[in-house]
Amino acid sequence: MRTSGILMHISSLPSKYGIGTMGREAKRFVNFLAEAGQAYWQILPINPTSYGDSPYQSFSSFAGNPYFIDLELLCKDGLLTQEECESYFWGDKETEVDFGVLYENRYALLKKAYERFLECKPKSYGVFCNKEKGWLDDYALFMALKDANNGAAWQEWKREWKFRQKESMDAARLKYASEIDFYKMLQYLFFKQWRALKAYANKKGISIIGDVPIYVAGDSADVWANGAQFYLDEDLNPIEVAGGPPDAFSEDGQLWGNPLFRWDVMKADGYQWWTRRISAMSRLYDVVRIDHFRGFDSYYAIPAQDTTAKNGSWKDGPGMDLFQTVEAKLGKLDIIVEDLGFLTPSVLKLVKDSGFPGMKVLQFAFDPREESDYLPHNYQSHSVVYTGTHDNDTVMGWMRTAPKDSVKFAKKYLNLTHKEGYNWGMMRGAWASVSDLAVVPMQDILGLGNEARMNTPSTLGCNWKWRMKHKMVTKRLAHKIAKYMKMYGRG
Repeated sequence: MRTSGILMHISSLPSKYGIGTMGREAKRFVNFLAEAGQAYWQILPINPTSYGDSPYQSFSSFAGNPYFIDLELLCKDGLLTQEECESYFWGDKETEVDFGVLYENRYALLKKAYERFLECKPKSYGVFCNKEKGWLDDYALFMALKDANNGAAWQEWKREWKFRQKESMDAARLKYASEIDFYKMLQYLFFKQWRALKAYANKKGISIIGDVPIYVAGDSADVWANGAQFYLDEDLNPIEVAGGPPDAFSEDGQLWGNPLFRWDVMKADGYQWWTRRISAMSRLYDVVRIDHFRGFDSYYAIPAQDTTAKNGSWKDGPGMDLFQTVEAKLGKLDIIVEDLGFLTPSVLKLVKDSGFPGMKVLQFAFDPREESDYLPHNYQSHSVVYTGTHDNDTVMGWMRTAPKDSVKFAKKYLNLTHKEGYNWGMMRGAWASVSDLAVVPMQDILGLGNEARMNTPSTLGCNWKWRMKHKMVTKRLAHKIAKYMKMYGRG
């Protein structure tokens, strides 16, 4: 069945409280998707963000981002008042998230909610804490200890906390019981609101595609609580870290800095951590998109002390053994794989053997010097086509900044015209292709330029900020998209 979807992160939804949330505007966007004939809403990881504000660098692979908790819903629950919500400053730019302001003010406000939550804890709170204790206990303790250390990374904590010595951990749980309970409450509220939003979307015929990064942040509850699963030395510091090799775009390569998995240890215990992770994400989303899938075939390992990625080396990943083990435990799963980047024959074989659909990105197609697998006439139906991803410029931004020969080729290949709008022509190319699923970023739907770009890889400070204005979502726009869906058989 031919379907389509729109890519936009929750943070990009309109809100008068500084960042998109899981409340009224999220439901309004779901209504827009349904009216526009869409079947999917694709989002980025919804985990708590750490330094740099990237959803791909989180304090936990299992927890939800407290910033996405809707304040108006908390007011309805009697945990906050509108006056309290409006008494804080949430930034002065309608189209940008100010993460510094959120960090300073959101938790202060949520602690007011916690005071009222304590007065009458619902029975469902205890049920939630017990059901999720496999990750929740470690995460809440981790965050409480992080606060006690003024936000310092766990590798900098005192030795008994760093190494999770039992007596010290027992004492910390007593000393910081209130702080731990606060972080558990945030997760309870997050998942309560998330489940309600997802149920609303599913009722409207919209399925959620959610992202799962291959790697986790070094400063995370994942690594702190599961050190034996990661490639760490005796002092719990990374021996080698993740990244990408030098290429035409970066002569130093990409130094991501994530700790690497000890795949031999994971294999020996039946990939328990990965099974728990995929299981949790499959409950969270309708479809899981696994980021950097080629890393399961072979991954680039860089000495941890290096300042560039030049001296890294390729090492073997778990391959199909991981996915066969997970499928044996969890059954067949709905997964999309991000199979972009340097693709060797063994990577291509892994994608084929997995049976998961891979990705096609139109912006990568138009190098006039060579035939590209990303040109629509080379697609297979078992694939997902994008005009661009969160790591790309918008279509309108690309038209201004891409090499002139590439832009010229794109215009000729897709018959792009200024009158129609280059963004609409590019999206037509995706919708008209044979790919079973076509996904376009909301920025392309709106025809926005590089001011709306979500992320520029290997840069820090200006990413993940874009927000959509309330007035941008209209019935007229939805009906225009719906006509294209009917034309290309994606309704």
